[in-house]
Amino acid sequence: MSSEPEHNWKFAQCFGDKGDSEDITEADIISTVEFDHTGDYLATGDKGGRVVLFERNESKKGCEYKFHTEFQSHEPEFDYLKSLEIEEKINKIKWCKRQNAAHFLLSTNDKTIKLWKVFEKSLKVVAENNLSDGMRPQPGLNGTSLRLPKLTHHDTIIAAVPRKVYANAHAYHINSISINSDGETYLSADDLRINLWNLDISDQSFNIVDIKPVNMEELTEVITAAEFHPLHCNLFMYSSSKGTIKLSDMRASALCDQHAKSERLFIFYTGFFLVIG
Repeated sequence: MSSEPEHNWKFAQCFGDKGDSEDITEADIISTVEFDHTGDYLATGDKGGRVVLFERNESKKGCEYKFHTEFQSHEPEFDYLKSLEIEEKINKIKWCKRQNAAHFLLSTNDKTIKLWKVFEKSLKVVAENNLSDGMRPQPGLNGTSLRLPKLTHHDTIIAAVPRKVYANAHAYHINSISINSDGETYLSADDLRINLWNLDISDQSFNIVDIKPVNMEELTEVITAAEFHPLHCNLFMYSSSKGTIKLSDMRASALCDQHAKSERLFIFYTGFFLVIG
């Protein structure tokens, strides 16, 4: 008889409408989810390009989340050079480590990465001015006196504004983004390349992995995911469609084509390459 304690898993919470599944549109399908570093906030992205944030409900004893805010992160675009439609679907969301009262997070679709600032914004209204009804002066005022308008707090809203837009750096579909432990840089990966960015610089990135062959007919694998080490800012890993995971050290060279270690997963891969170029 086993002495190990039993783990009783139970359903805790459902987000969104519990109505008929036939009413769900393609844009409502969730494509990615991500917790922040504290676990107090949860972000979801959908195929409609929207990001929805939830925060932990401190008034509840259990682990329960409530709606925080929602914003439109990406819109559908069209690449006129390649005659391709770019979907608004959110592929990945990553939270930056919180430094102040505001939240910063990265979101990406197939081509464009955006840095968002989410913060509480105070709405103020004019309580007093020089005109009583918008036309006549206030009683007690004459032509030689002037009263400065007074602003009073009206409401507090959660605002989301894009701080940076990182575009035109990937020729193929972005599948991964990962923020470095240094808090200053992040990487983005597509099918054949991995780029390194500085969060403060949106018009320049550095290519650190490139597996594109000279002849595309010789293509045998694509990059499927990439991630920075949680503690060591110089290390990152990426996986490929061959079932391999490669560890790279950015201190070794500028272009990390020669990985430090490779582990092959013994899996049966049945996928095939779609049109990559």
